[in-house]
Amino acid sequence: MKPESTYTAFAGNERIASGSLLKMIRETKPHVDAGAAPLIFVDQTGQQIDFDFGGTLDEVLSRHAPASAKPGPGRPKLGVVSREVSLLPRHWEWLEGQPQGASASLRRLVEAAMKHDPDKQEARARREAAGKFMWGIAGDFPGFEEASRALCAKDDAALETLTREWPADVRDHLLALVREASRLDNAAPL
Repeated sequence: MKPESTYTAFAGNERIASGSLLKMIRETKPHVDAGAAPLIFVDQTGQQIDFDFGGTLDEVLSRHAPASAKPGPGRPKLGVVSREVSLLPRHWEWLEGQPQGASASLRRLVEAAMKHDPDKQEARARREAAGKFMWGIAGDFPGFEEASRALCAKDDAALETLTREWPADVRDHLLALVREASRLDNAAPL
């Protein structure tokens, strides 16, 4: 089971909140009420997201509280979600010839792929998240291009040196994301 996503909010270059969705909302709402227009990032993906902070804190929390999943077609008790998949005709032919059907075969293939080097996969995702965060908040900072190259090259020492003059909260958050990616990379079997 995947851990709950965490969020980090910045007002300008200052980190104003970090943690679970509800914690981030509670800590960010007063800044929004004071006129700040925060940038909010999902730590695990680096995706920048928008929230509707209109209304009271209780109203905002109730709008963004995790909702229970709506049952849909298929097997909702198992959490099965229906989406479209595009494959070549020869792939569909192979899937249709499988004894338990196309969906079961696809699920087995995905499960097998997920078990192969999960730390490496997570490390790559975390490094990509650090890159998205960096592009979202630091794209106009001095040395950004060189820092971006160092991030992609997994040269963490150079990245740390190149970001030394960046605002402390931005630099510290970026380096924390990168350290987690490196930890996962080093934990993965060779």
